Amino acid sequence: MSIINYLSTIDFEFGAISGIYSTLLDLGIARPMLVTDRGIFAAGLFDQICEKLPRNSLSAVFDQTPSNPTEESVTAGVALYKEHTCDGIIALGGGSSMDLAKIIALMGTHPGPLASYSVPENGSACITDKVAPVIAIPTTAGTGSEVGRAALIAMIDGRKIGFISPHLIPKYAICDPDLTIGLPPYLTAATGMDALAHCIEAFLSPAINPPADAIALDGLVRAISYIEKATKDGSDQDARWQMMMASLEGGLAFQKGLGAVHALSHPLGGLRAPILHHGTLNAVFLPAVLRFNAKSAEQKFETLQAIMEGDPVQIILELNRRLGLPASLGDMDVPDAIFPEIANAAAMDHCTATNPRSATAADYRLLLEESF
Repeated sequence: MSIINYLSTIDFEFGAISGIYSTLLDLGIARPMLVTDRGIFAAGLFDQICEKLPRNSLSAVFDQTPSNPTEESVTAGVALYKEHTCDGIIALGGGSSMDLAKIIALMGTHPGPLASYSVPENGSACITDKVAPVIAIPTTAGTGSEVGRAALIAMIDGRKIGFISPHLIPKYAICDPDLTIGLPPYLTAATGMDALAHCIEAFLSPAINPPADAIALDGLVRAISYIEKATKDGSDQDARWQMMMASLEGGLAFQKGLGAVHALSHPLGGLRAPILHHGTLNAVFLPAVLRFNAKSAEQKFETLQAIMEGDPVQIILELNRRLGLPASLGDMDVPDAIFPEIANAAAMDHCTATNPRSATAADYRLLLEESF
């Protein structure tokens, strides 16, 4: 039996952030903490949220979200959450802020240690409905974390590990395409390729979930059709709407699992140097992984070819080039000396289990070399 759940409430429209205060009231959040990053302040998005709230509504603001959430940032955020006796979180930003908010909501209501709740330590069953409520407000169109049940954290010991539970899904998502209007072209492209990768990998996942497949394909059509328009003209409202919807659909679809692209991106994203953007890594890995999986999902590849109007591998290669994204890991200054370590980590990543073709550490080593 396949049990399918889509549990979030989503407000999706231009100007949706105007409903933020009523959402706090509906969820019974009286002392919210905002989790965000300094770039949100620089872009003026923090002020836009504050304009929609009564004065002094926020009990605390954590604005130190790193580009890839870390165990240290969780510790700091939880300390602030408890210091101000907060009872809920508003996550404002990209996937990093939303993932960090989920884990602060977890550790603000559950005893430690953090790692005991992770997938590698079989901790998902230990995550309960006591997780603090999260309102997720994405400011990029890529991760789909606003409706996702997972969060990735770079641990002090060097691992980047996953935390997965339906209790981590934000209680409410406010998807306002207006918040992405000022996103720079490169970030628009990189985050957009993240959404596209989610749709492709979720569709190719062998898990049985036809509704998720349909959502993934609809998201793929939107991403392929509008990513270049949104990148070239950031003020194109239709393109921004379509890319935010593609991102949302990618997040809904990957409830059925992802694959080797993400298994490789996760450990690389955990590096302290160089700091690597998740969506850019996905874009670089997609061609090699698509080649690797092609014979193991031939019927689905025919569907991708029809939707993308050509060979998916070549389509992605050419799209990355037109978007101005790196062509290889070498272009991103990733040292090949770490490939054995990354390959081993990828083989143990939770996304490996739902890749359409079984992948070993040796396979991942070859995919890294092919992408270098």
